[in-house]
Amino acid sequence: MTDIWSKSKRSEVMSRIRGKGNEETELRLARLMRKVGIRSWRRHLSIPGRPDFSFRKPKVAVFVDGCFWHGCPRCFRLPKQNRAFWRAKIEGNRRRDRSVNGRLRRLGWKVIRIRECRLKHSDRIVAKIRQTIR
Repeated sequence: MTDIWSKSKRSEVMSRIRGKGNEETELRLARLMRKVGIRSWRRHLSIPGRPDFSFRKPKVAVFVDGCFWHGCPRCFRLPKQNRAFWRAKIEGNRRRDRSVNGRLRRLGWKVIRIRECRLKHSDRIVAKIRQTIR
């Protein structure tokens, strides 16, 4: 399908779109944790990498990663348009994730990364979080 706008017009339109992050997936995990009684998590912005959920006392950081933005090996499909840009963008995100994981581990934190597509396995996710925060 061809675009009805020129490249510059499309770029202008797309640059004005502001996302809300992966709010929906974070809310799904928050509801799941509340449902099974996992409490005492907070969103501490001062923690490196700004985890989606953090448990201060056991030093556990939980990230919910969107499959597209974090390059899920099972779900990610490189867009057909502007492939070089997207390849570099997603690889940069993966590199940043590894860097944040390493930094948190050096500070004594345990890191849990949950991919968006894995949220359907709620019993496994809950078990992993419970086991790690004990």
